[in-house]
Amino acid sequence: MCGIIGYTGNQPAKDILINGLKQLEYRGYDSAGIAVLDKDAGFIMKKKTGKVAELEAAAAEDKTEATCGIGHTRWATHGGVTETNAHPHNQGSVTICHNGIIENYKELTTEYGLKKLLKSETDTEVVAALLDQFYEGNPYKTIKRVVDLLAGSFALCIMFEDQPGKIFAIRNVSPMVAAAFDGGSIIASDLTAVINFSKKYFVVPEYHILTLSESGIQVQDLKGRAVEPEILEVNWDITSAQKGGYPHYMLKEINEQPEALERTIAPRIQDGLPYLLDDGIDDAILKELKDIVIVACGTAMHAGMVGKSLIESKLRIPVTVEIASEFRYKDPIIDSSTLVIVVSQSGETIDTLEALRLARKKGCKVLSVVNVKGSTIARESDYVLYTHAGPEIAVASTKAYTVQISAMYLLAARLGYVRGIMSEEETKEFIKKLSEVGEIMKRTIDASNDIRMIANHIKKAPDVFYIGRGIDYTMSLEASLKLKEISYIHAEAYAAGELKHGTIALISEQVPVIAIATEDHVYAKVISNVREVKSRGAYVILISQEGKTESEEVCDKQIYIPKVDSTFGVFATAVILQLIAYYTSDAKGLDVDKPRNLAKSVTVE
Repeated sequence: MCGIIGYTGNQPAKDILINGLKQLEYRGYDSAGIAVLDKDAGFIMKKKTGKVAELEAAAAEDKTEATCGIGHTRWATHGGVTETNAHPHNQGSVTICHNGIIENYKELTTEYGLKKLLKSETDTEVVAALLDQFYEGNPYKTIKRVVDLLAGSFALCIMFEDQPGKIFAIRNVSPMVAAAFDGGSIIASDLTAVINFSKKYFVVPEYHILTLSESGIQVQDLKGRAVEPEILEVNWDITSAQKGGYPHYMLKEINEQPEALERTIAPRIQDGLPYLLDDGIDDAILKELKDIVIVACGTAMHAGMVGKSLIESKLRIPVTVEIASEFRYKDPIIDSSTLVIVVSQSGETIDTLEALRLARKKGCKVLSVVNVKGSTIARESDYVLYTHAGPEIAVASTKAYTVQISAMYLLAARLGYVRGIMSEEETKEFIKKLSEVGEIMKRTIDASNDIRMIANHIKKAPDVFYIGRGIDYTMSLEASLKLKEISYIHAEAYAAGELKHGTIALISEQVPVIAIATEDHVYAKVISNVREVKSRGAYVILISQEGKTESEEVCDKQIYIPKVDSTFGVFATAVILQLIAYYTSDAKGLDVDKPRNLAKSVTVE
């Protein structure tokens, strides 16, 4: 949450910073700002509330040629959305940008007498004031002293007025990556702002001080020892992080799902069987586990619920899905026989990371399912199963969700095979069907035009309800989250059989009810529940497999997914549900990619 960029080199910094902030805007768009360090004029700063476009317009007439600067796009945590609270923050000879939360900023303000100096309501300015108060010409000594005082998470980019051409950086938990290239050095919250300059980068190691200059990047630990970071290489190009002619990133990313699934599944099939040894996941851990705990937040948690449904029903292995933010506070019942699977698109989700650390302390092996190579969660896990969604820019997750589900299916198949629960023939048939889901999703996308008409009806509703049974119920949970987060319509998901136990009281004339009925063994039961809401005046949208045609007495509109084994219908169903949310938001004229109050990567508690 919040995006940081810093550049120093041989080119004017202003436009590089603003263009970088555009790439990072999905991390926060309450306000934005830049500061450049001119060797003659000192700090030159520009800040605006609203989106980066507002900042760009305000800075258009500023012709500074300064080649060193930092920028920030904010998701407000401390203090309201004002220009004063926007980053960067300056105190005396120091200007900084910050992502994270300083938990003890009030205590530090009191202890070091900073209150009269502070102009904003932010925790960040306290850090700037401490740096300025302690600075005596040695940046490293000053940064180390201040960092020793801080409690919480932080990624800091720092400029000292008497250090022209240099940016200093340090982090704890909050992500940053950096790269050196022919034109200088760049640092940012994630790769989308870096890839224009270099495909080779490194993840900033925690509690190490970086010095960025035109000639390169120096890294040292807090004892002053030089460190050589591990250089990684981006395996996607910049066009993956652009709209490519689509009106919104979300629609583009929905359409990219078949290819993302192919990239995630195909390399992990050998001789028709799931193969995870190249990921470092040996069969021993799968054979020895007694139970599984899946820990995640939001959409990733819903992917975990699909995994739970699959593993328990097919393999009869107990699986618990835990909300990461609750997991670490409930004294979970886990031990060395428990495999903890953590799921995170960014690999930096703070609640999930802390849950991982707790699991490790309790002796559990941890397997992470993440999309970002070298992320903190990936580095701290015993095993990593990388998904290959590529960059996902829209705040509402789509392709990251379905590749997470595919990872669960791969794990389930290997788990069943090595434990002798699934025969070789059964496993090969399972993998064959999994390999075909990308094509099924493509067919579903190509046949989705009717969803626009449904969206035009839903957009007028104050409430929408989703119902389903079994795995369709888990899909309805994700569907309701998608609709509410980008259309601002109150949406709830209910297990269809629970309607008569109270929630059917919410059904009234023309209230939209989206019923998901893709599993053959409970289809008749769901239709019975659909009749219950239809008889009470609901406007019913039924999602079912081809061939399951119902009359107008049952539903007002029916959407079909291709005929497929019920186990694998989740992928096509996901497309339909994503498009319902997308077209509803678009029909309301909302900013689909950047819903209010939300940011893409949650790196603060």
